[in-house]
Amino acid sequence: MGGEAGRLLTEYATLIGAHAAAAETALADLRAGRTGRITIHYFATVGAVLVAPAPAALRREHPGVQVRLKLSDPRRPLSEVRDGQADIALVVRPDDRPSVDGLRLVHLLDVRYRAVLPKGHRLAAKPVLELSDLAEEQWVASESPGPCLDVLLDACGAAGFSPEFVVESQDYATAQGFAAAGPGIALVPESALETRRSATVVRRIRNPEPIRRIYAAVRESAPPQPALRAFLAALHDAASR
Repeated sequence: MGGEAGRLLTEYATLIGAHAAAAETALADLRAGRTGRITIHYFATVGAVLVAPAPAALRREHPGVQVRLKLSDPRRPLSEVRDGQADIALVVRPDDRPSVDGLRLVHLLDVRYRAVLPKGHRLAAKPVLELSDLAEEQWVASESPGPCLDVLLDACGAAGFSPEFVVESQDYATAQGFAAAGPGIALVPESALETRRSATVVRRIRNPEPIRRIYAAVRESAPPQPALRAFLAALHDAASR
């Protein structure tokens, strides 16, 4: 029995040693950013502009890291990062909003809104519109309730009015289609004007100019991850373009 027990213990010791070595290698790869997974929560209207180019850029530098992309609930993206459901969340955040304990906000991009009017509209001849010029207009809603819509409502409030929404739309292409047809005017971010319709005119807005400020939220307590830094760098590169 003694010899058999010794051989059995030797076999198990060899297996344990091999597993321990594999675990140490896997941990070293994870710390070095060669493997692992990062979870990114984003909102739909920045997907193509900011998020889509970033995974390919990350794969070139960290091919062993998996990227999980998920549409975020626009009402609670910061809590998703704080609770560990996401490593990065893209958020819209006003300048005057207080910081959030435990989170770091990295500014990525400012996106200006433009007025989309049907051709022949009474304001189409003006190269730049005062926001108050649109106070008596009927509006096409291009945003769902949440921080992006709040940007427009806050700007209109600063101009002294509350917009009258007569058409509900949750995407910019549809909003521009309605604006072209004439039920109302729409305010659309510059980044969404690639789908601009020929039956519309687009005008700058001022006093105030609605601006959507986009940030990446990360946990301050998150361990240093090369892949996370690389993904943030890829987001910055996409924003600069």
